[in-house]
Amino acid sequence: MRRTLVLLLFAAAMPVWAAQPVRARHGMVVTRERHATGVGLKVLQAGGNAVDAAVAVGFALAVTHPSAGNIGGGGFMLVRLADGQTTFIDFRERAPGAASRNMYLDAAGKATEDSTVGYRASGVPGTVRGLEYASRKYGKKPWAELLHPAAELASKGFALSYGQAQGLRSSARGLSRFPESNRIFLKGGKFYEPGEVLVQADLGRTLERIARLGSQDFYEGETARLLAQDMKEHGGLITLGDLKQYAAIERKPMTGTYRGYTIVTSPPPSSGGVGILQMLGVLEGTGYEKAGAGSASVVHYMTEAMRRYFAERSEHLGDPDFVKVPLSSLLDPNYIRKLRASIDPERATPSREIHAAKFNGRESNETTHYSVADGDGNIAIVTYTLNGGYGSKVTATGLGFLLNNEMDDFAPKPGEANMYGLIQGEANAIQPRKTPLSSMVPTIVMKDGKPLLALGSPGGPTIINSVLEVIVNVLDFGMNVQDAVNWPRFHHQWLPDELRMEPGYSPDTVALLEKRGYTVKRVNAQGEVAAIRFNNEWLEGAADPRTEGTAEGH
Repeated sequence: MRRTLVLLLFAAAMPVWAAQPVRARHGMVVTRERHATGVGLKVLQAGGNAVDAAVAVGFALAVTHPSAGNIGGGGFMLVRLADGQTTFIDFRERAPGAASRNMYLDAAGKATEDSTVGYRASGVPGTVRGLEYASRKYGKKPWAELLHPAAELASKGFALSYGQAQGLRSSARGLSRFPESNRIFLKGGKFYEPGEVLVQADLGRTLERIARLGSQDFYEGETARLLAQDMKEHGGLITLGDLKQYAAIERKPMTGTYRGYTIVTSPPPSSGGVGILQMLGVLEGTGYEKAGAGSASVVHYMTEAMRRYFAERSEHLGDPDFVKVPLSSLLDPNYIRKLRASIDPERATPSREIHAAKFNGRESNETTHYSVADGDGNIAIVTYTLNGGYGSKVTATGLGFLLNNEMDDFAPKPGEANMYGLIQGEANAIQPRKTPLSSMVPTIVMKDGKPLLALGSPGGPTIINSVLEVIVNVLDFGMNVQDAVNWPRFHHQWLPDELRMEPGYSPDTVALLEKRGYTVKRVNAQGEVAAIRFNNEWLEGAADPRTEGTAEGH
């Protein structure tokens, strides 16, 4: 089965005819882009498992969704195997060895654009190493077979959709600054039209080498040599030594409970898992859901939970290999009760009154997400990124892939906002070989030991709140998974002190929120959730109508 979803107008009340997910029994793939979805489905149909399909999708998106899909970035994979084992693979970018705390400050101590644009913005990419790690340990199909579809899409080309062509055109100002990006993605300034074929010959050759030689080519071979040379010639920091030293890290997922459900989610260096668990903990027991989805009261309680968590995030979250992250304190039931009790049911708490807690004890907006499940009960969900749209806007010379601008996910200047407006502290300051804090949060919800929901989203800091909202839409408001994904979203991140809301909430609801003290800011769209619900013997896939996402099953 297949369905391509197009942009919808959102309504704050449930429609008379509920939107329906794509249903299948033997496998489901939900991604941002139709070619990549098809690649994953073919892997499942050929006997591959969910991890095999996720690896193939990751490489396909590097070709067909260049604004976020990547081999020049990094991300996270959350896996649940049919036997119940869960694991988390961290292939996030890392700071080069030559990185330093104040590398993005000018002589006056002001942050420069170097953390967002150009060669110096890039951390050491992790995608190729991470996907290979997952394939070797948890997949069963040959590596080269999984890369072949992506290499072919790059070498032979694919027809651009309207959205893809417009996305390239709208990013022309940044891409045109770099010769390779201008040549490949902008046709030297002539621009691609919808339906035109985008051929990426350099990327095709790079993918063919990686298919033949494995990740060793990317980190120690010809690709590594060319990338390090390109960096050196353009003032970048990534060296052959940085590439050779890179390793994916397998971590234990975070787990928690909410109203009888088990939440399996992302540990640091993701800031999302602890955020999801803390915010659900604050909501549990308030009875907030009784007012109904879309009500001012529901938005109020959820926003207050968001506001409090993002204040904590600014102070306490960072790479656990470099800083002590106070997870047990942030999730301590007594502390969560204090947070819950601090919410005034009728009044917004000004963010200036919210401060991160001081814990003294020892501790025991361009990304993409896709979700895959197979008929045997394996699940692999991946969120990976270049950070900003088209990353640093640099395409590596002779290699054909865009480089990330992930160094801006550190705190280039602790205490000041980054490109997403996030205030971050010393825990996330730049250090050599450190991993920047992330909001990416692939998550699985379990009930009675069986999977119920698998999901994730892109969107910078909005990722965490988008995932939270879809979870409660299913668990607390009884929506089917497609309605839960379609439902209009909102976001608060402590600072700036504003409540961002998508279209679809009634004027009366907005007025009630403003009366409670909120500053409401309208936004066009938030996030891009790709979700799968497990409903008895059925797999139900929900792509996001805010994008050209697709769900396909068999």
